[in-house]
Amino acid sequence: MTAAYKRILLTGGGGFVGAHAAGALAAAWPDAFRVNLLRPGESAGNPAFSVAVCDLTDEAAVDRLVADVCPDLVVHLAGQASIGQSASAPEATWRANFHGAFGLGAAVGRHAPDAVMLFASTATAYGASFADGPATEETPLRPLDVYSRSKAAAESALADVVGPRARLLVARPVNHSGPGQRSRHFVLSSFAAQIAAIEAGKAEPRLEVGDLSKARDFLDVRDVVDAYMRLIAAAGDLPARAVFNVGSGEAHSIADLLEIMRGMARRPFEVHVDPARLRPAATDLASVRCDASKLRAATGWRPQHSMTDMLGALLDHWRAEIAGDAA
Repeated sequence: MTAAYKRILLTGGGGFVGAHAAGALAAAWPDAFRVNLLRPGESAGNPAFSVAVCDLTDEAAVDRLVADVCPDLVVHLAGQASIGQSASAPEATWRANFHGAFGLGAAVGRHAPDAVMLFASTATAYGASFADGPATEETPLRPLDVYSRSKAAAESALADVVGPRARLLVARPVNHSGPGQRSRHFVLSSFAAQIAAIEAGKAEPRLEVGDLSKARDFLDVRDVVDAYMRLIAAAGDLPARAVFNVGSGEAHSIADLLEIMRGMARRPFEVHVDPARLRPAATDLASVRCDASKLRAATGWRPQHSMTDMLGALLDHWRAEIAGDAA
C-alpha cells in the first residue's frame, strides 16, 4: 500500500541525486506541501518545491525549520558526497555528514515524531568487508575513509535520535552516475567532461585517468531514485528501522566503462594515468559490489538502465554543458 504523505521535507534537492528525487516526489505526491532545504547560495532547484535556506550544521535553524514544516516524510540526501574531497577536508565532511544528519534527526524526533525518514548512506561503509565478496545488509561495516566513516556514524545516531515512533529507512547505494552529474570529482563524470571538451575542440585529445583496474558496482541515478521512491512508498509495511542495499550485484572495471565511452566519443583520444588521481592502496579496494536481494524482495525494484544507457546520458549531459559554456 502506497503511503499518502502530506508534508515533505527534502534536503539536497539542488544536487545531482536530489534533482531527480525532487521530480519523482512531486510527481508521486502532487498535493503534498513540499519544502526543499538548500544551502546558502545553492540554486533554487525544482519549482514544485518551496525553498528553505539554511546550513544543515546550524542546529537551531534546522530545528526551527522542522518545527515549522512538521513533515511526515523527510528525505535526507544532503552532505559531502565525494570520497576524494572528504579526504582533504575531514572536519567539514564530519560536520556535513554526521552533524548535519544528527541535528536533522534530532529535530525530527522533537517535532515530527511519527515521520518517515529516508537517509541516503553509502555502500562504501562496508569498506574492508568487500574483500570477502558481495556485501549484504548483514555484512559488517568496516569503513576505510572519512566519507564512509561519517556516513556509518550518522546511521547509528539517526537510529537513536529520530524517536521510537519514527520509521528510519537507511539506503546504502553503490556508485551512481548518469544525467545531471555536474561534478568532475567522480570518475565517470570526469571522463565524460573531458571527452566532451575534446569533442568540442576545447582540450587536447588526451584523457587524464586514475587506476583503471578497479571494479565497481555502478547504477544509473534514475534507478537509485526509483529504489528510494519504492522504499518511501512502502514504508508502512517495513520495519521501524530498516537498512537496504541499492546495487546491481555486478562489478564493472573502470577500464571497461571507459572503453564503452571511447566507443561513444566523436573524436579519438589517448589515455594518460595521472598519479595525482590515484588513491592510497589501503583504501582503494579491487572490487566493490552489493547484494540488493532484500530491496528486490521488499519492493520489486530492479535496475532498468544499462551501463550504456547511463554512460550515454552522462556524456550527452556534458556535451550540453560544454556547448552552454561556449554560448
